[in-house]
Amino acid sequence: MRSAGVSLFLLFLLIAYSEMETTPTTQPTTMVNSSAPTIPGTNETDKFFGPQECWDKKLTRASCDLVFCPPWERCIRGHCSCKTPYLCPAVVNGVPVCGRDNRNYRSFCQVMAVSCRTRKPVMSHFGLNCGDNQPKFNTSIDPETRVVKVFVPDARSPNGGEELLVCGKTWNMAAANVACKEKGTPLGAMAAHRIEHNNPTATNFPSSCVNVRCQGYETSLAECVIYDKVRIATKNLATATCYEAPSDTACGFTCVNGKCVSLEQTCDGVDDCGDGSDEMCCKACRKGAFLCKTGVCVPKDALHDKQIDCLDGKDESPKHTLDNMREPVPQQLRNSDYISSKDETAKTREHLESRLECGIPNMDIVDDEVFEERGRSSRTKRVVGGIPSKPTQIQWQIALGDKGKIDCGGAYIGGCWVLTAAHCVRPNPSAFMVYFSMWKKSSAQGTTDIVLVKNIQIHPKYNASSYENDIALVQLEKLPFSDKCLEDNPAVRAVCVPWSTELFRTNHTCSISGWGRTAEGKRSRVLLWANVSLIDNCGNFYGHRFNKDSMLCAGDLEGKVDSCQGDDGGPLVCEDELGVSYLWGIVSWGEKCGQPGFPGVYTQVAHYFEWIRLHTGWPAVTKFNS
Repeated sequence: MRSAGVSLFLLFLLIAYSEMETTPTTQPTTMVNSSAPTIPGTNETDKFFGPQECWDKKLTRASCDLVFCPPWERCIRGHCSCKTPYLCPAVVNGVPVCGRDNRNYRSFCQVMAVSCRTRKPVMSHFGLNCGDNQPKFNTSIDPETRVVKVFVPDARSPNGGEELLVCGKTWNMAAANVACKEKGTPLGAMAAHRIEHNNPTATNFPSSCVNVRCQGYETSLAECVIYDKVRIATKNLATATCYEAPSDTACGFTCVNGKCVSLEQTCDGVDDCGDGSDEMCCKACRKGAFLCKTGVCVPKDALHDKQIDCLDGKDESPKHTLDNMREPVPQQLRNSDYISSKDETAKTREHLESRLECGIPNMDIVDDEVFEERGRSSRTKRVVGGIPSKPTQIQWQIALGDKGKIDCGGAYIGGCWVLTAAHCVRPNPSAFMVYFSMWKKSSAQGTTDIVLVKNIQIHPKYNASSYENDIALVQLEKLPFSDKCLEDNPAVRAVCVPWSTELFRTNHTCSISGWGRTAEGKRSRVLLWANVSLIDNCGNFYGHRFNKDSMLCAGDLEGKVDSCQGDDGGPLVCEDELGVSYLWGIVSWGEKCGQPGFPGVYTQVAHYFEWIRLHTGWPAVTKFNS
């Protein structure tokens, strides 16, 4: 609420126009170094490392505020936790898996869920031949040469499989960590090297090798991608030296799990630590790795691989091409003899992520400029600068009617749910109605739907004086004899609910919308929208009243664009690199509307994701990490 005690509405000074049961995967241990690493022999902080406050959080690959959980885990309060196996879906064209326990698992996701919960390697190989008579996958490290060997089961082979060496081409510390962990070293590998096949100590080995690519979360090389075998000839072979704590006290970087690695092994897109902590708090990436906006470095071959690795989809965005990489991505290796675990993971992710559609407007009608009132139609003139929205442009915007009067907005998040500000509602559902696809505040258009309210969930810690926890869920009444709350409407789409407060950063351009007052103090007749920037350090403007954990600021510090009297509960929407829109904020309060130095204050929706999901259920708002 503004200082005058009135709700927030939209102000545009540029143009005046009146019209979103578990088991933890890891338990982080105490990080030894107390500050961001420095270059040995100097007091200079490594140029690739991000801010100290990030390191203090002891982030790992299980920190789903920064990274995606794999399909066999789900994000609970910012931490990836193991699913029970039955929660892994049956996927079309999914390949079954044989376990080392002779059991058959219906999918790669299911066997990985078991492995996640038991913390032991369970997978042997893809296929249905799982009995005692079928040899199982095995990894060995030669004690003299440290060359890595694998036995890969194959029902077509007379011996039930084949012993092969591991080629050196794709070998790195992530894979060496997996090999050493499988052999009983909890912290993985100390070194991953390659030796020439013509080395005299490497002559009594098989004549073929396979390339292996691991992410680092695997418990066995069986879970990694295994490429087609090749004749070794002059190729290099992979070696692994398993970890022993260094005898001296010097350590370039201490991982969250306590392992010591060199500075050069951090922020390079390779999981050298074994828990991913060396790739979490980066401001630049070494060796051509790709930097996500959340400060995570991912491997360069993750770019355009049809799986989203960066939270905002930056690695799959057409804006970022392989040509922009400093080093070329290795040519894709052939994979025809063995089933790819990466492909199986992609199938499961695609299935899970397709269950929820949000954040993408219906582009067939978003540019429609014809406004059809019941009984007549008229055409509205476009205004230079685009301040008035088009009649069906902002498809998640709702108007909240209180006994027929519209003073607040909100956002449709899918199913039978709308999010708005707590100060816009009271626990009296029968007094409210939700208007979908409203353009003119005074009259419905041809696409408008009006839905009754079944229930209102105001956040239990909402404080009407300070506007702390200013958020409420509005549950809609279902249609008669239906599970739906409104008929399919081409002008209505849901906005996505963000699960991480790290998804968008300061200065990101977002949009606000509503029927608020204009610069002249008049109520707008039509839905307005404007672009605003996310603003940091809002406590400088509002002091202790601003809670940085649950509130955010957006607008223009010059006061040219702001949410103002009348837009309370309306959406602040930010778009990711793939064009998916998220409800980043809810119009809440502020002071001196539209004046320089007093940006609008919004409820930070991501902070309340778990509370939202508690009431709506997982499928309603969980697109990722489910």
